[in-house]
Amino acid sequence: MKQLLDIDVLKVSNLSFSWKNNPVPVLSDIEFSVRDGELVAILGINGAGKSTLLKCMNRILKPENAEIQIDSMNINDISLLELSKLVSYVPQSVMTNFSMDVFDVVMLGRRPHISWRISNEDRDKVSKTLQLFDLEDFAFRRFDQLSGGERQRVIVAKAVVQSPSLFLFDEPTSDLDLKNQLEVMKRIRDLVDNKERRAALVAVHDINLAARFADRIILLHNGRIKAFNNPKSVLTEQNNRRSFRCKMHDSQCY
Repeated sequence: MKQLLDIDVLKVSNLSFSWKNNPVPVLSDIEFSVRDGELVAILGINGAGKSTLLKCMNRILKPENAEIQIDSMNINDISLLELSKLVSYVPQSVMTNFSMDVFDVVMLGRRPHISWRISNEDRDKVSKTLQLFDLEDFAFRRFDQLSGGERQRVIVAKAVVQSPSLFLFDEPTSDLDLKNQLEVMKRIRDLVDNKERRAALVAVHDINLAARFADRIILLHNGRIKAFNNPKSVLTEQNNRRSFRCKMHDSQCY
């Protein structure tokens, strides 16, 4: 891991969110920051608000009276094109069946940076990213002919080639076997450890993955942040019993 710098890539304050047809808030009084070189995991049971929180970071959802800054810029003060250069988002499940080669699907991640035509630099970035995720052999296979796990790896690669300051990953390992879960999390860890200005906010359901790869963990419970600190401080017996109804032993949840 690179040394964390005291520079906020993401800063969130006064964030609350409710659905229009339901007055009960999904998120309430959310405040946190993510520093350069940091991987922050979001933990919580289903319905805790993990996915909703991520979607508020890139204007898919509009929270109430929130101040959200990325690279010191308020996300409401910039265009969606500029925001897409700063933020890359991978949803929990990929429903789209792209009828194109994997190389072209990953190239879609370069769209915010392409003005008139695809450059050699764009092609090089795609090739290097496919190599990073061990997808070279899939480059000219049809995306819609891949398995669910293979598609997930391609979509993660598409997000990476976007070259943002902030990665938003919603359950990026959900369709992967254990080996590939570890590989994808290692890749995300490597991305934020890179010398470039980068950070990642990752919603995960696996406590053990969060404990292994995250610098800090946001523990969501009933739409509020119950704890935000390093894994050892957050994943206490009391927090896990209250939020997950599980016990911890040697940093493993069971």
